[in-house]
Amino acid sequence: MLPWAPTLTLAILLVPLLAGVAGTLAPALGWLPALGRDAISLAAWRDLLAWPGLTRSAALSVTTGLLATALSLGTTVLICAAWQGTRLFVAIERPLAPLLAVPHAAAAFGLAFLIAPSGWMVRALSPWATGWTAPPDVLIVQDPHGLAMVSGLVVKEVPFLLLMTLAALGQTDANRSRLTAETLGYGHVTAWVKSVLPQVYPQIRLPIYAVLAYSMSVIDVALILGPTRPPTLAVQILHWTNDPDLALRFRASAGAVLQLMLVLGTLGLWRLGELIGARLGRVWIEAGGRGARDSVFRVLALGGAGLSASAVFLGLIGLAVWSVAGLWTFPDVLPQAFSGRAWAYASGELGAVVGETARIGGAATLVALVLTLACLEAEHRVGVQPTIKTLEDRRLDSLSQVSVRQASVVGRDRRARPARSLWLLYLPLLIPQIVFLLGLQTLATAVGMNGGQLSVIAVHVIFVVPYVFLSLADPFRAWDPRMGLAAATLGAGPDRVFWAVRLPLLLRPVLAAAAVGFAVSVGLYLPTLLIGAGRVSTLTTEAVALASGGDRRLIGVYALTQAAAAFIGFTAALAIPALVFRNRRALRLHA
Repeated sequence: MLPWAPTLTLAILLVPLLAGVAGTLAPALGWLPALGRDAISLAAWRDLLAWPGLTRSAALSVTTGLLATALSLGTTVLICAAWQGTRLFVAIERPLAPLLAVPHAAAAFGLAFLIAPSGWMVRALSPWATGWTAPPDVLIVQDPHGLAMVSGLVVKEVPFLLLMTLAALGQTDANRSRLTAETLGYGHVTAWVKSVLPQVYPQIRLPIYAVLAYSMSVIDVALILGPTRPPTLAVQILHWTNDPDLALRFRASAGAVLQLMLVLGTLGLWRLGELIGARLGRVWIEAGGRGARDSVFRVLALGGAGLSASAVFLGLIGLAVWSVAGLWTFPDVLPQAFSGRAWAYASGELGAVVGETARIGGAATLVALVLTLACLEAEHRVGVQPTIKTLEDRRLDSLSQVSVRQASVVGRDRRARPARSLWLLYLPLLIPQIVFLLGLQTLATAVGMNGGQLSVIAVHVIFVVPYVFLSLADPFRAWDPRMGLAAATLGAGPDRVFWAVRLPLLLRPVLAAAAVGFAVSVGLYLPTLLIGAGRVSTLTTEAVALASGGDRRLIGVYALTQAAAAFIGFTAALAIPALVFRNRRALRLHA
């Protein structure tokens, strides 16, 4: 059964995804017998093209996605180039886990509370610096150009890309390359960009593409921070989907296909930019400029890292204060009174929503963890992977056949493969959610599986598996095979080596991967909304639904609870190994 684990995992990821795309494409071409349309036509496309806000919505999706991705990548590269290899860089790494744990919606609410005309930033400057005794009449949140939404995406995507870059740095000789360049007279930043970035970028290309696709089609962040007249294309598709007029379902499907075409076109544009950038970069490297005076870039990098982290943490503090605020008039920085009334009001429903969120997230994470461990163990024992093999992979396989046979008892640990063979795992992250979830909802309704908790868990698994796999793959492959060899010499078979030796040693990375998966599940909005048919309520769906009401105290309660639910997993991932291995010093170091 173990050798079939990669095939089973790919089937669980790709079959619903492809079925969902087909289920969206058919109504876009006019075919949906459930609504009385059984002939192919382009009426949905004519209807879509006649909608007056289409050009503006499509342009917003492209520009905000490109800008958020470029700013996130630029900030990440600048931080690594300026501080990698220093003690300060270690300090920058420490808050990554809590930053990643904060769901997008909670971070967006926190940012909105900071930058709104009546938010903390304006209150801190009023009236002594601005002269304002009332909130200014300016549109900062939900601005027409989507700049607030771009800011909300950047503060969440920088930690993700930074984590991916750190993983990629571990597979390169970054320190030696940078030090060699510095001994030749290059500045710290220039040395990193010229010698390390060309090695790292190919390995983080897929995460960058995932960020670009997500930024172009995000729903929850766009509903909280994005423009409204018109909204981004993905949000407008959701409005058409939820409209009581079922005829708009055809327009929504055509819009979803257009969204997919925009994402694919923009990914192609980004790839073209990579090729042009590579040529220009080669010319720049060969020119030999040393760039010795780079202190300004180091300051900018430190500012970018501090701004990104403080926006999330101050936002969470703002949510906490609003959740217990009594009377709080402008321009007071703090409330005039504190009250637990919002928590008491929400307590009746909050417990049930937390339970629902925990059950869905726990079940999806458990399934994803089992599939990932089975895939990695299958790769370890028989050398099969849930990926497409490139020509280079096949060449490496042929070179390692002898070592595979020799290590069949204790297994083998292959060197981490290039990221280019991982695109199948990233496919659920590269295809916009609205594209295949729309079709999947139609198919689920047709077979009577729409609106149930099991259906929502099954869809969450599609999104949780890639993150769990990417979090766990490197620690699993980095395991020292001599430990398995020692166990085998004492008579342990492959199964006992896995359960009694390997899994306990990997307790910390396994729990960390589970925490990442649970946080991803907690933050999923659109899959829960569409597949749950509005009958499955999680902290994210409830928090986003409150956004239209404008009750900041209730928003603070739900968004803060949402962030806490995701953060508990990371706390457990640190606490459990420390408790289990408290009397085993070596295991505390390796687990």
